[in-house]
Amino acid sequence: MSRLDDLIAELCPDGVEFKRLGGIDGICEVLSSGVDKVLVKNERPVKLCNYMDVYNNQYITAELISGFMDGSVNDSEYQKFVLRAGQVLLTKDSETREDIAQSAYVLKDFDDVVCGYHLAVLTPISNIDGKYLNYVLQSNTTRRYFSRMANGVSRFGLKLKSIENALIPVPPLPVQQEIVRILDKFTMLEAELEAELEAELEARKKQYDYYRDELLTFSDNVVRKMLGEVCKFKYGYTNKAKDYGNARFIRITDINENGKLRHGDEKFVNIKGDDNDYLLRNGDLLVARTGATFGKTLLFDEKVKACYASFLIRIRFIDNNILPSYYWHFAQSRYYWQQASLLVSNSGGQPQFNANVLSKVRIPLPPLAKQKRIVAILDRFDTLVNDITQGLPAEIAARRRQYEYYRDKLLTFKEVI
Repeated sequence: MSRLDDLIAELCPDGVEFKRLGGIDGICEVLSSGVDKVLVKNERPVKLCNYMDVYNNQYITAELISGFMDGSVNDSEYQKFVLRAGQVLLTKDSETREDIAQSAYVLKDFDDVVCGYHLAVLTPISNIDGKYLNYVLQSNTTRRYFSRMANGVSRFGLKLKSIENALIPVPPLPVQQEIVRILDKFTMLEAELEAELEAELEARKKQYDYYRDELLTFSDNVVRKMLGEVCKFKYGYTNKAKDYGNARFIRITDINENGKLRHGDEKFVNIKGDDNDYLLRNGDLLVARTGATFGKTLLFDEKVKACYASFLIRIRFIDNNILPSYYWHFAQSRYYWQQASLLVSNSGGQPQFNANVLSKVRIPLPPLAKQKRIVAILDRFDTLVNDITQGLPAEIAARRRQYEYYRDKLLTFKEVI
């Protein structure tokens, strides 16, 4: 038997207690939010631990703090929000249910760092190791609970009661500490392996970018046309996204940074006869027309009934001399983005990339046979660096799943009766 098995057999053979995270009988004091900038005074300068510091990190150290207050806070507010060793920080809101309640452990006392408004602060008070608690909060069981408890439509949040009511398995401290020792070691090894894969993936992405731009570089003899000459545009459908309906409703947020359709958290609408023109066909392309992600382009090739939202523009080619897949690769290239950056306008503080502007994008049009060869080569690169079911992203994802399985297995206990 392992040392952990021995400790469990000795100290909690019949199971462990599950206790509430906060509240009168909870294992932590829960501060439901950090400092709001409306509390700014002019007495004592401080740094700000913000949402992304927690979202991106397992631990909070001085080197990781990225935010600063515009001013400073007075002593009473400073003491309330200052970070102390052993605390765990929790993100209490997010753009998606899946991302809510990320956590990080505070490694040391700080004299000049306060917790930001979008974070909850958990201070262990009763037989709970903060590092152990951080691992439990990251487990799939606890994260599923917080995902269910999140409220919202376009942005999701957790109420104080939902945080406090989370049930946490609390074995004796020696068991907690042994689990922390095992997971710390496993986390370090996992991080090293993942860093190697990430470095290889980054090198492959640079190689992909290079070859894509090389393949899309043509002599002056190649025909070039404006996009408006070879396609028809149609703005998207205005409706409210719902959890159920007869067609998937694709929004800007459903297109990831690689120009692929996200899966998970799908939304729907009910399409009737008069709205059928908003239904997508395989080979249609969707372009984000406003906001920070303007110009982002998706090639639709799904076997589902779907329509698209009003902040997207549909491109449907009327010229048979251009492949939709060729244009999609072109729309990821620097030649496309150089034009998009020059053509976009700013209205009301938001970039606008409407159909009139999009129509002016110039595309090189080599013969179809050459387009097909370019697509075949770039598809292979795209699979290697972007496909979550194959290639390097799949290997990274498999490593993470292996780690999560092992972590969750260590954190699974029988509840004592």
